[in-house]
Amino acid sequence: MQASSRPTSEQLQAFAEGFNASAMLRHFGIELSFNEAQDRVRAKVVVRHEHVGGLGSDQAVNGGILAALFDLVLGCTPALIDPARRSATMQLSMSFLSPAIGQEIVAEAWVDRSGRSTVFASAHILNGEGEVCARAQGVVKFANIPWSNGRSPGAG
Repeated sequence: MQASSRPTSEQLQAFAEGFNASAMLRHFGIELSFNEAQDRVRAKVVVRHEHVGGLGSDQAVNGGILAALFDLVLGCTPALIDPARRSATMQLSMSFLSPAIGQEIVAEAWVDRSGRSTVFASAHILNGEGEVCARAQGVVKFANIPWSNGRSPGAG
């Protein structure tokens, strides 16, 4: 991908705003964004009581929440190439290294390689101390249809 073909910050902002307006992200308290270099998708979660239960504890975030975060950030990596096209996660592989503990956790994903219709991406989740506590790899496929508004996942 050439630098000139990268999405603009405005396009990525609109993409993130569209996802952040979704009922699912609002319900789970997830905020989607892109890093300053615009080469990573980020999802930040302020940990709530409903998120914990991993290892049977009241501190570790449940693995199902971590899996959902990986699906979200990996599934959004094609936006780093073309935010006007829909995409879906086809394959997801996760490794949990240590408990995800802290008041806030962050998932980050980036493109490893891409073709015309498929993106290979990697991700990690950082605990409240900023340490990697889980890793994932995924394969994401571009859909052949644009978002309903033609530019981002937002309605209308």
